[in-house]
Amino acid sequence: MPHQETSSTFSLADALWRRRWLAAGVVLWTLTVAIGAAVSLPDLYRAAATVIVQRESESRSLSPIEVTADLEARIQTITQETLSRTHLETLIGHFNIYPEIQRRDGLEAAVNRLRSDVKLQFKDSSADTNVPGTAAFTVSVVHADPFVAALVANNLAASYLEQNQHIRNGQAHDTAELLKAQLDEAKRRLDSQNQQASSLRQRYAGELPEQATANLAALERLSTELRLNGDRQQRATERREQLIDPVAAPRPGAGATEPASTGRRLGDLKDELVQLRARFTEQYPEVRRVEQEIARLENQAVAPAPVRPSGSPEGASANQPRARALDTVDRELQTLAKEAGTLRSQMAAYERRLENTPQRDQEIKDRSRDSGSTAELYYSLLKRYEDARLAESVERRQTGEQFRVLDSALPPALPAAPNRVQILLLGVVLAFGVAGAAVMIAERLDTSFHSLDDLRAFTRLPVLATIPPIVTSGDRGRRRWRRGLVAVCALAPLTLTAVAVRRLGAGNTQIVRLLARGRI
Repeated sequence: MPHQETSSTFSLADALWRRRWLAAGVVLWTLTVAIGAAVSLPDLYRAAATVIVQRESESRSLSPIEVTADLEARIQTITQETLSRTHLETLIGHFNIYPEIQRRDGLEAAVNRLRSDVKLQFKDSSADTNVPGTAAFTVSVVHADPFVAALVANNLAASYLEQNQHIRNGQAHDTAELLKAQLDEAKRRLDSQNQQASSLRQRYAGELPEQATANLAALERLSTELRLNGDRQQRATERREQLIDPVAAPRPGAGATEPASTGRRLGDLKDELVQLRARFTEQYPEVRRVEQEIARLENQAVAPAPVRPSGSPEGASANQPRARALDTVDRELQTLAKEAGTLRSQMAAYERRLENTPQRDQEIKDRSRDSGSTAELYYSLLKRYEDARLAESVERRQTGEQFRVLDSALPPALPAAPNRVQILLLGVVLAFGVAGAAVMIAERLDTSFHSLDDLRAFTRLPVLATIPPIVTSGDRGRRRWRRGLVAVCALAPLTLTAVAVRRLGAGNTQIVRLLARGRI
């Protein structure tokens, strides 16, 4: 095993020695390409401006509603506006960016190049500010001119500030207008429902739930009046019967009967007066009528009229007051009957009101429920609208959540790309790797035997003798001539390669971006 490892080592060394000129040419060509690229590739500078989101605690308390909740989404929206074709064309024309690209490929290609050279990077500073979410971001621009890179970066940062204020003002205004439209609609609905409720109460006046107690009291009062009316009708009927009782001549004891009837009548009227005074005032018409009737009967009891025979002229004259009294009683009965009918119709009306009260109560509750929910929605929208107006005022005064440039972009002193040392190291590693691969491929393609061991390994026939190569002076001359020819032939490709790399790398920023992918 050690013999095999030693043999393999010597074989690799022999192969490298045999192919030393091939390996040297490959190494030299690869290093030429690496050195040419490191020397000829242009410098790219990266300038960055840092923008922070200034969250004022006082403004947040004054603005209770958030115009937008997702800050990163708003920044992405501003990015689309900032990197729009119109804005980038303005920047390209103002700073004369990429004139060679404009001449070669047109303005659209220059716009696309500038858009790819702008990079937005978010920074999370919640650990420092105790405020969750993004609090800062950087806008960086890559360009061959450090001053142009700084100018464009600062211009883009200023555009972010302007677009943010414009968006927040617009969103605050749109929010206020939307809430105003909803508030007006809720106000119209509330006014309509209040008007319907008012019409409902006017239409059902007397049948409302809060009027049930008054209706019961009125019904009880009418019932009492109807009972008193019945009592008066009964007494009037008794008087009428007494008046129409035919009396041909005075009967014994007639003078005693009339005072007794008058006494009962007077007692009934006094009882009725007590009941009426318990329920009504002294100015009530029925109270005054009963008082007058009591006074009239008391006057009759004090000065009774003499009784005369009916057949005498004085008796005929006495029938005339009886007829008038009978007519008065009849009119009183008619009045009492009409009053009783009126009282019954009024009682029926109050009874219908009381019967309809539960239904009206349910209708009013349904209407009040709808009106209450609409009123709750209206006052909720009113509060939100006032908050939105306050937020709009805060945004107009620029005291809310604002963007502020923390660090302006400065022209960088050192280029961000290319990394020339890295390119050279990569060229050295690649040169030796490619040289080794070329030697291995050449050895694979070469079928000649270079040592006695190779021959013995190829065949089982015994080797009788070995003859070393005999080098003459002519062979040495031809060898020197071949080496010179090879050197001359190798020098021309190297020169052409160096010139090609120089021309290809001069001003070629795409190769620089490709090599520095992820770093700029």
